[in-house]
Amino acid sequence: MRVLLADKLSDQVLSLLNTAGLTVINEPSLSGDALTAALGQHAPHVLVVRSTKVLAADIAASSALELIVRAGAGYDTIDVDAASAAGVFVANCPGKNAVAVAELAIGMLLSLDRLLPDNVMDARQGVWNKSRYAKAAGLKGRTLGVIGLGNIGMEVIRRAKALEMHIVAWSRSLTDERAREMGVLRVDSPIEVAARADAVTLHVASTPDTHKLANAAFFGAMKPGAFFINTTRAAVVDEDALVNAIRDKGVRAFLDVFSDEPSFKEGTFSHALAEHPSVYLSHHIGASTAEAQEAIAQEAARVITEYASKGEVPNCVNLATQSPATHQLTVRHKDRVGVLAAVLDAMRSAGWNIQEMENVIFDGAKAACAYIRFDGDVDTSVIDRISGLEHVLAVSHIEL
Repeated sequence: MRVLLADKLSDQVLSLLNTAGLTVINEPSLSGDALTAALGQHAPHVLVVRSTKVLAADIAASSALELIVRAGAGYDTIDVDAASAAGVFVANCPGKNAVAVAELAIGMLLSLDRLLPDNVMDARQGVWNKSRYAKAAGLKGRTLGVIGLGNIGMEVIRRAKALEMHIVAWSRSLTDERAREMGVLRVDSPIEVAARADAVTLHVASTPDTHKLANAAFFGAMKPGAFFINTTRAAVVDEDALVNAIRDKGVRAFLDVFSDEPSFKEGTFSHALAEHPSVYLSHHIGASTAEAQEAIAQEAARVITEYASKGEVPNCVNLATQSPATHQLTVRHKDRVGVLAAVLDAMRSAGWNIQEMENVIFDGAKAACAYIRFDGDVDTSVIDRISGLEHVLAVSHIEL
């Protein structure tokens, strides 16, 4: 099995994959047309990326491609619809960078309170302005709003509580009981979090439901002078609304992600937010600690080796939670060559589209039972025909 590493990953990935007997092609600077060309040239079975975008053209370039692994949590940089249509698995490495991102979020919170980036920059430039930098409000006793309680959100809460902050939180999955156990205040919406908090940090996945979650109404609800932190994805923030909140309400922001983020690793860039004195930008480095990268490397290698050895895909994100099947056929049969082939041929002739199938073997391997889920117009004569096939013991049918 050939594996193409298209981003810079820990050397441990190469070691683990080589030990597993896989062929590894390490080209860590691929993107755009170069990635498409490399996929066509090497025809890998597995593609591993971090921040590199994987488009439909890339997926189509390698007819051998079976699995795309995102060495990180989010996977919005991958055209998952195109992968699903091509029968290509997409997997991620969730939770492995949670501590690293949470640490950065807390660092951003402290930086906003103490104006640390400006403070250091002035000192480097020979400017002494102690009167400006000696006015921090402090974090103890203030309220942090956490939106999204996945792995990262939970790690942020642990660290904020150590700073003796109060926590107000929202997540679709958060219940009153769980909130009490965590010692946080649960509210009914992100806007209510914004209204109650002195600082808000976002930790939701980028999906159509969260697109521009932080919009004009959200920023309109924030307290004057509140802090806003985003370490997730740019798409969850309406940047025009953020700029208006900065102008009208004195909101200050620290963003690790923003629109039109450079796709290159090094070079010059410009962005309107980078020039704004009330906004700090960092280089999308939330997961970029040695500890996190080692953990992600191990998980990426685990996903690949599990697939290579067992055909299973841990952390797969593009399998249907429920197939379109409308019927189930249960076929108990002798464990003989060709029995299932004859059953499937009869179903094909009837125009039944098989969605899911499992065949389990009884002790002694003399008999088996196949569970076949399908959609189509059921004709009892087809079921009778299958029942009469050689080595078929019994057939039952249910409507799902």
